[in-house]
Amino acid sequence: MRAALVEEYRQELMHPYYAAERGPHRRRHRPGRTRGVLIASLAMLRTKHADLPSRKHGNPPQ
Repeated sequence: MRAALVEEYRQELMHPYYAAERGPHRRRHRPGRTRGVLIASLAMLRTKHADLPSRKHGNPPQ
């Protein structure tokens, strides 16, 4: 049963056309511009700050 599901997944979902149909990419760039796109993306994230969530549980009494 599991082998059949894995094979079905491979046949139907493991190809570039599946991703292209759903459009998870936001923009395309030429392969020669990859370095510039990565540098710009990392520069944008340099100042990102994510607050830590408050503690959900304190120390339980002993």
